[in-house]
Amino acid sequence: MKKITGKDLLRIGFEENIILGKTLDFCKNYKGSLNKGEMLNILKNVIEKPIDTFETSAFYSLAQQIIALQKEMDSDTIPLETNPKPYTVFGSNYIEEGARKQMEIAMKLPVSVAGALMPDAHQGYGLPIGGVLATRNAIIPYGVGVDIGCRMALSIYDMEESFFEENQSKFKRELIAQSNFGAGNGFRGQYRFDHRVLENQLFNENPLLKNLKDKAWAQLGSSGGGNHFVEFGIIEFAERDEQLNIEKGKYVALLTHSGSRGFGATIAGHYTQLAKKVCKLPQEAKNLAYFDLNSTEGQEYWLAMNLAGDYASACHEVIHQKMQKALGVEVLAKVENHHNFAWKEQWNGEEVIVHRKGATPASKDVMGIIPGSMTAPGFLVRGKGEPEAIQSASHGAGRQMSRTQAKKEISKTDFKAILKDHNVTLIGAGLDEAPMAYKDIHQVMEAQKNLIDVVATFTPKMVRMADDGSRED
Repeated sequence: MKKITGKDLLRIGFEENIILGKTLDFCKNYKGSLNKGEMLNILKNVIEKPIDTFETSAFYSLAQQIIALQKEMDSDTIPLETNPKPYTVFGSNYIEEGARKQMEIAMKLPVSVAGALMPDAHQGYGLPIGGVLATRNAIIPYGVGVDIGCRMALSIYDMEESFFEENQSKFKRELIAQSNFGAGNGFRGQYRFDHRVLENQLFNENPLLKNLKDKAWAQLGSSGGGNHFVEFGIIEFAERDEQLNIEKGKYVALLTHSGSRGFGATIAGHYTQLAKKVCKLPQEAKNLAYFDLNSTEGQEYWLAMNLAGDYASACHEVIHQKMQKALGVEVLAKVENHHNFAWKEQWNGEEVIVHRKGATPASKDVMGIIPGSMTAPGFLVRGKGEPEAIQSASHGAGRQMSRTQAKKEISKTDFKAILKDHNVTLIGAGLDEAPMAYKDIHQVMEAQKNLIDVVATFTPKMVRMADDGSRED
């Protein structure tokens, strides 16, 4: 049998503690006939429910050791509250049970104050994607998410729709030339970009961030993988918007979606593991491990998170400036917003930490962008500041198929047909990002009409994504 490593066990649900060591010892001394895959399948069940291991099983002694060790460690565990605090669900008919269960666990945390599920919500790690959670003086790394500061950015050009239609080859050429996609991809040598965000003193003060600075510099202005995109489209204002000073009509616009790349992902992974060590929660809540914001670790993560957010914004700024220069066009207005972040906000007269993991800030009169899919419209919106939504809205249409399911059920023929029907030019992307993998954006918008006002509608025309639909590293 091939050797089972600590990484193998961590991947199936073990944690870095004494149980992992005992299990590695067990595997080393195992003399049975199971292969590595079979062993890992059984060990996954043993760590999840050791009490269900039969006395006749070769794994029984290991299971009993795990039970004893878990009881010993549970003495340091922070208990969850018996019943979840109430939270509001928007678009209840479109939300899977897994997301609801995750939200209920989050609402049992002793630090939770208020919560809401947006209509695009679906199951994630820790807090569901589309989950909003307000806590009292506590910050949850997985409540923010792996792609810290993932955001939308929109540049509205002083350019009519007809110019785009007549010059599509130019737009396609610049879309390819001015964007860079794929997990781990970036720029080298003289092709790197400088930005004031790289001058932040945290790169000198925090050893983790210091080691990540070169990676951050290399990936500055790139877009990663997964559902990140750079796209041209037509944005239509049904009436003049005073806040943006834009007249009624149709305009060409650039819309981008990406986050803090490998820089943010490494920060998220490091501080999530640290949180699990200092904040021991029951098994079902372990991915919601949190820091007291007054602690050294809490302050470290808070500062690193904010830097990752600034870095994500800088990546968009580089892309939009490059595209503006390449096209030689005037920008009439720009709007952007985070949707994987945590903010200090007022709630019922007290300061709380509001985690929006895949949710758009929607305080009164705050503008944001809610995309649909590569063939469905997106929306420029203005928040209404709805208290029950903790001043939030959805961050998109939300997935109705997992990536694995989409790859199995959606054919390339159907994918190409829907792109043709909507007259959309696509560069890159895998089947896991096909429009059919997403919920109906119109249903999502209807479910949150009390949370936001629609200012303008964006129709995608030319979309670029990672060539293989790859995830961020």
